[in-house]
Amino acid sequence: MSGIGHAERHFIGSNLSDIILGGQDGLVNVLGLVLGVAGGTNSTSIVLIAGLAATFAETISMGAVAYTSSKADKEYYMKQLELERDEIKRIPEVEENEIRGIYHKKGFRGNLLNKVVNKITSNRKVWLNTMMTEELGLSSSPKINPLRNGMIVFISTLIGSIIPLVPFVLLSVQNAIITSLLLSVLVLFLVGVVKARLTVGSWFRSGFELSLIGTLAALSGYFIGLGLGNLFGTNVAAVG
Repeated sequence: MSGIGHAERHFIGSNLSDIILGGQDGLVNVLGLVLGVAGGTNSTSIVLIAGLAATFAETISMGAVAYTSSKADKEYYMKQLELERDEIKRIPEVEENEIRGIYHKKGFRGNLLNKVVNKITSNRKVWLNTMMTEELGLSSSPKINPLRNGMIVFISTLIGSIIPLVPFVLLSVQNAIITSLLLSVLVLFLVGVVKARLTVGSWFRSGFELSLIGTLAALSGYFIGLGLGNLFGTNVAAVG
């Protein structure tokens, strides 16, 4: 990670869950689809058309879901913030007792507990933030940006979805199948390594775990597709 600057590490770290969510979802879903389609046809164009259709559908869907869910999280936070602010204003005694109860559970007693409660309740902003974090378990200063989150997931999903398709542009269908699978496994492994470097844990275990989960999910989609194709007598090769 020495080649990545502080700003880049901070950006990746703060958006890691969105990046992995979009990238892994796009890669795994499209990989499973193209493997299933490729298993039933020797037509590169059919594989690419199916893969690109899935790519755009998945990318738009994931970006939209990330935007709406982030927006809902932000609206929920703001609603709870307003409720707590109103309660501190209307029933300060109740809210002060809640602060006392919270820190009593943490082990504070007697004069020390009184000092902590008095200190927190002497500042409305600190009081409000404490109620949000300690009582409701919500961040005291959420930096939720629905549009940014949606764009990060959108771009990550797009990049992840394109990776399994690259071999089918360069190679024959039969050669591209194994190449696409190996390339996807490698990318998932590297993403897991980066995740471990930015968080905690063994880089090998993280890489192996992410690549294994992604591969099993993709192969599950592949075999389910083949099974349904055999069940309904569908032959992709007959398309066109």
